[in-house]
Amino acid sequence: MSIINAVVDVSIERNVAIVTVDSPPVNALSAEVRRGLVDAFRRASADREAQAIVLVCKGRTFIVGADITEFGKPIVESGLREVQETLEGISKPVIAAIHGTALGGGLELALVAHFRVAVPSAKAGWPEVNIGLLPGAGGTQRLPRIVGVERALDLLTSGRQISAKTAVAIGLFDELVDEDNLRDGAIDFAKRVIAKGVKLRKLSDLNDKLEEARQRPEIFHEFRAENARKFRGFHAPEANIKAIEAAVNLSFKEGLDEERRLFRTLLNGTQSKAQRYAFFAERKVATVPDIPVRTEKRKIEHVGVIGAKTMGPDIAMNFLNVGIPVTMIDTDQTALRRGCSAIQRSYEIAAKKGQLTQQDINHRTNLLNTSIKLDSVSGCELIIEAVSERLDLKVDLFRKLDSLATPGTILATSISSLDIDEIAAATTRARDVIGLHFFSPANDRGLLEVIRGAKTDATVIATVIELGKKIRKVPVVVKNCYGLVGDRMLAQQTIEVQNLLLEGALPWDIDRVIYDFGIPMGPLARRDLAGLDDGLDQDVTVASPVCEALCEMGRVGLKVGSGYYDYDHNGRRKPSAVVERVVRDLALNRQIPQRSISNQEILERCLYPMINEGAKILEEGIAVRASDIDTVWIKRYGWPVYRGGPMFWADLVGLDVILAKMREFENRYGERFKPAALLEYLVSEGRSFMDEVINEAVSDES
Repeated sequence: MSIINAVVDVSIERNVAIVTVDSPPVNALSAEVRRGLVDAFRRASADREAQAIVLVCKGRTFIVGADITEFGKPIVESGLREVQETLEGISKPVIAAIHGTALGGGLELALVAHFRVAVPSAKAGWPEVNIGLLPGAGGTQRLPRIVGVERALDLLTSGRQISAKTAVAIGLFDELVDEDNLRDGAIDFAKRVIAKGVKLRKLSDLNDKLEEARQRPEIFHEFRAENARKFRGFHAPEANIKAIEAAVNLSFKEGLDEERRLFRTLLNGTQSKAQRYAFFAERKVATVPDIPVRTEKRKIEHVGVIGAKTMGPDIAMNFLNVGIPVTMIDTDQTALRRGCSAIQRSYEIAAKKGQLTQQDINHRTNLLNTSIKLDSVSGCELIIEAVSERLDLKVDLFRKLDSLATPGTILATSISSLDIDEIAAATTRARDVIGLHFFSPANDRGLLEVIRGAKTDATVIATVIELGKKIRKVPVVVKNCYGLVGDRMLAQQTIEVQNLLLEGALPWDIDRVIYDFGIPMGPLARRDLAGLDDGLDQDVTVASPVCEALCEMGRVGLKVGSGYYDYDHNGRRKPSAVVERVVRDLALNRQIPQRSISNQEILERCLYPMINEGAKILEEGIAVRASDIDTVWIKRYGWPVYRGGPMFWADLVGLDVILAKMREFENRYGERFKPAALLEYLVSEGRSFMDEVINEAVSDES
């Protein structure tokens, strides 16, 4: 064996040079790996004993891609293109042997090899679009040459992974080898190539599939039209399309140059910075400063869910889906039956979409038990109550659970606006009480707000974070406050939207501004969809006079065909003259002069108070980091990931700009615009929300 450096070595076996990468945890293409590969390929190429070369990786995966912590920093030699050029200059057969996942730059490197073999469990993909980029090392030029333009468009703009079996079917991989014997399988493949004198193939020389696309130039127009809604606002999908167009219309070298130009434009743009920030921010949420990583976790082998009428069945499915038995409790036998039916129906829908087999459904439903007796959850290590959002009900329930649950059982409440400390005070074990704010539908939404009470034990928090990740949620830890993070900030927008209406902004103008900003639906269209009478109470009506007036008229939203908008029989909304009149009359009665309001003011009034509230949330220690707030908003509230979250976006706008506007609004409209002390402090110190977090996270993925 020849040691090239700490992460790459070369050995000769059966007249085949084996270049091995061993750079835990995921063999990312760091500078050290790249330097090692250049030296290894040169040495293997010059070795007369080696008739072929196999590139293989140790550990759990093939090369997952670039080391994205290097993005935006000075290039350290050797670059990936030098690695590829070294490999491409080799006259011996080169075989990439793939296991785990071959992603991004790793897959681009594999495409320069003459052949690719993989174990059946391997996967492949180009995730760059998800961080606002495109494959910048020839991926957009080589991929359409081997799989065709239409497949390349789909793979590069979706970022989705495909199985090794699919990769073989479309020509991306050449052969599957034995799952447990990749190294020997690759060597055997290499020996067959040598014995048969198989012609070596460089993808850069292929032209047939490009010629097919040249005969159908409308491919690109059709693809853009079909995906316009999905790609709305994002720069990276369009750049990927343009790069593939370059592969079709230019020479290989010219296409590489265009790919590089597009890559650099994206890399230096705010969208990719925002998306890379969001990537790290999501992985940072599980780290809570006062809870050591090695904190003991409690074992959760059985979960109890109390309440089958609302979110209980959806919450139960999270655990059934990962093989954890659930006992669902409700004193109403009819509610239990309906809850079980809802679970069965959801699984059947997934099966029709090809997401589950009947065997999967049977396995999951067999893990579900039901009972009308509360003490049936006494043996569970985690009990989650999902009854109505009423403090008296929850306090009474926790008092009962305190007496029947075994010591060490975690008692969780699915609250969104109640005081968890009041609920915990009903027990003698406040240290075991925690809040879990699931978002509806709970089995589908990716965010989980984990609410720590004043006395919640660190082991409980650590256990719930780990369990949250197991059930495929992003668990964001927050402290106890009304509305938590997302709803508390959203309330500031709701107040301002109602004020804007009375001052002269029309509902469709407000919604258009927010939609154009990149949020999937404007606040008033979203309210119509949910129902104006959903959650309507005294606090809301005081802040929402227009909403109250429409509800009194029976205009409660899409479900009745009228709300802030009028709806036709297909549910299509259109501006309402009735609403215009209602708003005008309310403004007149309240002596509020109406005026024309600019798009810029609508945007500022809707978003700046939210950011100001986010600053207060940080001041109060409700959220650990600004990036945690951003993760909540991206994962649940439709904030466009290419804007990085409200706090990241605030830094881009400039905190001094936002502070000045908040002071201006405070002078015009009063106390509700009073700037947060943290916002004033950061501006005075020339600092930003991101100072504490941006580029701080170190990911083990690429």
